[in-house]
Amino acid sequence: MEIEALVPGEFAAPVAVVTGGWSRERDRSLLSGSTVAGALRDLGIETRVLDLEEDRKSLVAELQGAELAFLAIAGRGAEDGRLQGLLESIGVPYTGSGVFASAVGMHKVTAKSLVAARGVRVAAGTAVEPGTGAGSEFEARRVADAHGLPVIVKPVSEGGSIGLTLACTSEEVATAIREADVPVMAEEYVEGRSVSVGILQGLDGALHILPPLETETAGGVYSYAAKREQGLTAYHCPARLPEAVLQDLEVAARRAHLALHCHGYSRHDFVVSPEKGPVWLEVNTLPGLSREGNLARMAEAGGLSYEQLLAHILRTARTDRSVQP
Repeated sequence: MEIEALVPGEFAAPVAVVTGGWSRERDRSLLSGSTVAGALRDLGIETRVLDLEEDRKSLVAELQGAELAFLAIAGRGAEDGRLQGLLESIGVPYTGSGVFASAVGMHKVTAKSLVAARGVRVAAGTAVEPGTGAGSEFEARRVADAHGLPVIVKPVSEGGSIGLTLACTSEEVATAIREADVPVMAEEYVEGRSVSVGILQGLDGALHILPPLETETAGGVYSYAAKREQGLTAYHCPARLPEAVLQDLEVAARRAHLALHCHGYSRHDFVVSPEKGPVWLEVNTLPGLSREGNLARMAEAGGLSYEQLLAHILRTARTDRSVQP
């Protein structure tokens, strides 16, 4: 994929880098925001950094003076369609997917149904009714009957593997349900290699697949701790997989991107099972954008610099969204 360097004056008005927010991914958002803002300034682009949490009262006024909004942010309130809806309402172009893709992509149960309808194998999952005592024990038995054990219990609408639990017994499932402070879902545990696939959507709408990234963890689960703590994860890009499996991953990621009506770029998480092949888990419509983040790793393996990656994302904010919900 060829991406031309930004030229002086290409973005005349300030670019608002929206970051922070109030979700449990605030720290990751701030890291992405500071890295993106610094890189854009180095490229000669005037930027203003807006924290969705701290600047909430002045956010609309600050945004209306910007040429576009670069969304270097993640989590609830920012990646779930609410921020995108605000930007649509006030007429400010923005990076990333639109309202629909952001909302359904963040709701994992809904996203699975749409992606499966496109013929992609997904990890079977179901929403879990919250409850304590007998209620949680009933749900735990239902989950075990439906998906077997072990099973993954995780929030329906969180990113970064926050709140993810590998439950090996019905008692552990019940405990995870009781202790959850947000709506959760149960998902079949698929044993295999954790692989992420990044997609960059060209200005002409064509989809370009970045080299898949394999994450190797000691416990076999790409958990919140594995993503955050150094030394717990080894990365391999391109993934150490046969060419036929890599092609299957590319096809599945393309279908998922289109099924969810993603825009500009997206990242799709899979487990590659020895028996089932690629199994789609979830989408990230606003992947982290630190220099050491997964999307940047994949872009580099595909021959793109970090600056080229940001240039592409910036330009997609100007592309026509009228054909997408």
